[in-house]
Amino acid sequence: EINEKNIIGFISFGIMVMFAITDLVTSFIYSGDDAYLLINDTIYNSFVFVTLGCFGISTFEKIKTK
Repeated sequence: EINEKNIIGFISFGIMVMFAITDLVTSFIYSGDDAYLLINDTIYNSFVFVTLGCFGISTFEKIKTK
């Protein structure tokens, strides 16, 4: 049985990791001599909420049925 919420959670987690790596790399490339790390936390936090929401709902449903 495939749980759709787990699939969405894993996809969201993968996108979140790719975004974090891309954001870090571009911040290091364009920081220059300042060495100031700027991370766009709005997009990252939205993926965190989607990931935790999907896994939380899936876990709640699993516990509820037992």
